[in-house]
Amino acid sequence: MPGPLSHIRVLDLSRVLAAPWAGQNLADLGAEVIKVERPRKGDDARAFGPPWLKDAAGRESGESAYFACANRGKKSITVNLAAPQGQRVVRELAASSDVLLENYKPGDLARYGLGYDDLKKLNPRLVYCSVTGFGQTGPYRDRPGYDFMIQGMAGLMSVTGERDELPGGGPQKAGIPIADIMTGMYATVAVCAALAHRAETGIGQHLDLALFDTQVAVLANQAANYLATGISPRRLGNAHPNIVPYQTFKTADGDVILACGNDNLFLKFCEVAQCQSLAADERFATNDKRVANRAALAQILDGIFRARTTREWTEALEAAGVPNGPINALEQVFREPQAVARGLRMELPHPLAGKVALVRSPMRFSETPVEHEIPPPLLGQHTDEILRERLGRSDAEIAALRADGAI
Repeated sequence: MPGPLSHIRVLDLSRVLAAPWAGQNLADLGAEVIKVERPRKGDDARAFGPPWLKDAAGRESGESAYFACANRGKKSITVNLAAPQGQRVVRELAASSDVLLENYKPGDLARYGLGYDDLKKLNPRLVYCSVTGFGQTGPYRDRPGYDFMIQGMAGLMSVTGERDELPGGGPQKAGIPIADIMTGMYATVAVCAALAHRAETGIGQHLDLALFDTQVAVLANQAANYLATGISPRRLGNAHPNIVPYQTFKTADGDVILACGNDNLFLKFCEVAQCQSLAADERFATNDKRVANRAALAQILDGIFRARTTREWTEALEAAGVPNGPINALEQVFREPQAVARGLRMELPHPLAGKVALVRSPMRFSETPVEHEIPPPLLGQHTDEILRERLGRSDAEIAALRADGAI
């Protein structure tokens, strides 16, 4: 079966991660995604290595693993946007596209006649999605925005990291570029919603997605806690601000995560740990009291957890239905029976590396399953194909564009 967006064509003028992540999601859903890159250098992420993809003999291909993570399912065309003929190529592609993704600074594409106001005249049905650090409006609109700085400015690092008073305390960024990725996810949702609106009205629109807005939005319960109290949450390491015990504990040979999301689960845990007296203790009988007395409870549980190995704890807690888990390195993640059963690691053929290992999309559809067929493209791999098949250019015309430096 074709994917749910198999009738959609996407023109992806973006680079690095946030907007390309949205483009990859749309490709996973079956859309045709044409990635427009700079001649010779392409997407900046192509140079974000090592590591590089390797062939069967272990030779480096020059294609970065970073680029591969966000660009499967796309076709690459190289176009010089500074050249009038290059601008014409993009305008023609936009005229026959349903969606355009871009993450240039506000106003940059308008200098080339490729802004939303320019392209909607050619294609009023176009959904034009702009992804920037701070959005199209506001005093920071012209500032460049990078994931790391956004994590700091938008509050994530104020609630991430060990407590200041403990060894290793202080602000920490997330281990992945979460502001970029979540902005890409919100952009995907926004694009799909705009396409649904267009299906009813026939009218496209301009979408304005910002890393800063997204990172503030995904503060979720931490933001709600602040708005309810006027008190800024503080870093708690691996502890939860609203639930106790909901954190990591040292075991005899490693670490384990305990997640007692309600009083009944805490009672079950106490039975497994043979510390039923804690459930009857007035200080710990209910979650609100455990939150108020988290330090005292954590100190007691620390001694209890160190008496058994991680595996002993996970097996005993699992048998009792208490949420828990080990802290896996990635090599362990991909060996987990659940990861294997769900096929989370997959391989696609690659023109230089022979094959490339990627993470399968987590979206599962009963009627229109996601099918991965196109690997991350080489720079400009599909330039001639797209110009010939989509724009009707002859071989002589393509050669002239190349000679003029437009492609």
